[in-house]
Amino acid sequence: QVHLVESGGGSVEAGGSLRLSCLLSGYKYSEYCLGWFRQAPGKEREGVATIDSDGEINYADSVKGRFIISQNDAKNILYLQMNGLKAEDSAMYYCAADNEPGAIWLRTIRAPYTGYWGRGTQVTVSS
Repeated sequence: QVHLVESGGGSVEAGGSLRLSCLLSGYKYSEYCLGWFRQAPGKEREGVATIDSDGEINYADSVKGRFIISQNDAKNILYLQMNGLKAEDSAMYYCAADNEPGAIWLRTIRAPYTGYWGRGTQVTVSS
């Protein structure tokens, strides 16, 4: 059973930075794509960034050039470095694992959500 726990959320002013972390257990990196997703109140869940087991990375257009997804060498921690934060980045951020290719998963995420999900960490950006 894959288990994911997010941390690192918080409140920050526009233009600031945060780094989210996701601790993974029960996970075999060669079998899953990992991703960060977010959901603001009253909005659909949307893809932020994904990283496939072969290292391919995909970003949503809205965060490209500002956010960076990465993993530690042991492949058991997923990070999301968020720079140049904007008010519209405010949302609950979720870490997830699925066996769908990241480029597709990022853009087609729809409820009911497949794969494994953490409980989320809140990011609030004040303008």
